[in-house]
Amino acid sequence: MGIDPTIFAGPGFIGSMFVEQRWLSKRADDPQLAAAQYERHDATANIALALGSVAAPLVFSLVRPHLDARTGKAGRALLKVAAAAAATATVGDAVARTLRRRQIVDLRDSARTSPVAVPTNATATNVERLAGAAAATAIGAGIVVASATWSGRTTAERLWRHRRVDLGTGVAAWALAIVGFDFIYYWNHRLQHETRFMWAIHVVHHNSERYNLSVALRQAVLDALGIFVPTGVLAVAGVRPRIIELSRSINLIYQFWVHTEAIDTMGAFEKPMNTPSHHRVHHGVNPHYIDRNHGGIFIVWDKLFGTFQAEDVHPTYGITKNLGTFSLPVIVFREYCDIARDVVAAHGWRERLGFVFRGPGWAYRQRGGKATISAV
Repeated sequence: MGIDPTIFAGPGFIGSMFVEQRWLSKRADDPQLAAAQYERHDATANIALALGSVAAPLVFSLVRPHLDARTGKAGRALLKVAAAAAATATVGDAVARTLRRRQIVDLRDSARTSPVAVPTNATATNVERLAGAAAATAIGAGIVVASATWSGRTTAERLWRHRRVDLGTGVAAWALAIVGFDFIYYWNHRLQHETRFMWAIHVVHHNSERYNLSVALRQAVLDALGIFVPTGVLAVAGVRPRIIELSRSINLIYQFWVHTEAIDTMGAFEKPMNTPSHHRVHHGVNPHYIDRNHGGIFIVWDKLFGTFQAEDVHPTYGITKNLGTFSLPVIVFREYCDIARDVVAAHGWRERLGFVFRGPGWAYRQRGGKATISAV
């Protein structure tokens, strides 16, 4: 693979941010542009996350072979940990149910003989917590191994071996690569909003309360923990891996400029293409904006699959329960910590798995609405 073109785009990104900041500074009194104004701590966090999103995949590429479920020593060890933890959780659930049933019997007997209620069964509570912690360990270890194995076996280079045709470097190859990559991006992006453990990866991009070009740099650093529709399938269709990689860069570079309040609407261009107006909706926490407009370059996917929403009111940005901090560990890991707490406190495997694999909105409602609802 050659050098990632987004690296060369870096100076252009910084220059564009400077121009936007100058434009905004002349409109500092406009209340509608308040969320677009640059804030030093926010912009610093955005740039730090951009650097992290470049470094993390390089580190993971070194670790990933060791985490493979079949060939990686660490991967096999983690699977054993996951199996033991899952068994512990299952046994713990059974013990806790037995203790609770006994408690109910004791309460009934007490009601007949004494007005004093039997105390809450602390042993059952402790067993439930132990089972929940074991379940969280099992799920976490399983996801790490599954994501590493899946990503390692679905790379474009690996799937290229199974191609039926080589489309070369002509127009057909580039058209399929750019359109096909964006189609896959749409589904992966939508999945990141509709599955909570994937949302934990992507929420980093949404938990800024600002909306300007620096937010485009606020990228996830833990993509390695996701299980995505592989863009490598384009290689099976005959698109060369290098062209797939360049299409990814084109997609990322295109999405940079849509993170701005400086451009209103763009007429007929709005119909097929993603624009600042469409993407402002995507970042809005207004109820009818949540989980809308997932396309990267093309907005037609949202129109085809029922996730399009036009900008009809000015968006409020962020997530529905904002972090209130610029701390990088909180920005990156807060949702993971919330998931772990929810799994530990859940009752039984169905609810535990729901907190991980169902939508963020379901999880927050199940928990009693105490945490952030997916803002998209």
